[in-house]
Amino acid sequence: MTASNEVIALTMDLIARPSVTPEDAGCQQVMAARLAAIGFNVEIMHFEDTLNMWARRGSGKPVFCFAGHTDVVPTGPVGQWHTPPFEPTIIGDTLYGRGAADMKGSLAAMIVATERFLQHHPEPKFDLAYLITSDEEGPFINGTKRVIETLEQRQEKISWCIVGEPSSSHKAGDVVKNGRRGSLTGNLLVKGIQGHVAYPQLADNPVHKAAAALAELAAEQWDQGNAYFPATSFQIANIHAGTGASNVIPGELSVMFNFRYSTESTAEGLQKRVIAMLDRHGLNYELGWTLNGLPFLTDSGSLVAATVEAIKKVQGLEPRLETSGGTSDGRFIAPTGAQVIELGPCNATIHKVNECVSVTDLEQLAKMYEAVLEQLHLSL
Repeated sequence: MTASNEVIALTMDLIARPSVTPEDAGCQQVMAARLAAIGFNVEIMHFEDTLNMWARRGSGKPVFCFAGHTDVVPTGPVGQWHTPPFEPTIIGDTLYGRGAADMKGSLAAMIVATERFLQHHPEPKFDLAYLITSDEEGPFINGTKRVIETLEQRQEKISWCIVGEPSSSHKAGDVVKNGRRGSLTGNLLVKGIQGHVAYPQLADNPVHKAAAALAELAAEQWDQGNAYFPATSFQIANIHAGTGASNVIPGELSVMFNFRYSTESTAEGLQKRVIAMLDRHGLNYELGWTLNGLPFLTDSGSLVAATVEAIKKVQGLEPRLETSGGTSDGRFIAPTGAQVIELGPCNATIHKVNECVSVTDLEQLAKMYEAVLEQLHLSL
């Protein structure tokens, strides 16, 4: 079997395992066996409902880590799939199945790239590691976050990390994510007095009271962004009030909003500004916060250089470095001091019915991962 066929065969094996978050369905066992066969020490970290794997080859050298997740989102309406979501099917150059792009194809490419690299460099100048979780698509409490906390407690550091998230737009390698915006969620409860709409003087409508404040929050320029990040955005994600009856003034208004923020802002600073606006409007409210992730940026360094050079070599194109999109587990790894980038296949079909990936792209992705390892090895 050629290396290319190995990538596709392993991807299909992983897709066939219905690992809907937080289930792993045996995916990590398959990966662990391949890694153990090439000298990795595999450590299983089972936290609550989440299966995690930390595998490392070598000790004492700087650590290069491949990071990713085996869990996938639910299939959605199975009847809308052209082919069964957990029966991987190749049609032409396209491989269909839940997780094909997000991110079982990347996991397979990582494994094959590592095997091939070690064939040529059995004693590389850095240690190799894998951080794999089954809790990336879920609440992200007992997955990568807990593994990183464990590694930090025992002072085990990652130097470079490639997260296999589907970063590309049209062709594998055309976009590399070298950072992500922070995510901060607010849950606002504005209190009023419920009453009959015919007697507004006996009630206090929280929707009316909050409308001006919400309009001000939506119109606010939070920062200007910078060369790497767009300006911070504020979006109302959900809003609810009332009993459903047309003759009842609501007693409470619930609003959920989210900031996707650049490195020009901080979570603390945004919180203070929101509170100041709400107070200025004289609202009676409660406000809770959830910090989903800090912004991170790997603007330069040996990992970015090696990745750009590897993509040029394999794909013959200059990748764009972007920080767009949602959050990823890179947000838990970067604060430890690691250089972190995301490189994976195209993301056009992720989380959709008929999720798919180009077979050619997966073959090239394995070559790119191997080339990154080669470039780093040569640079040390």
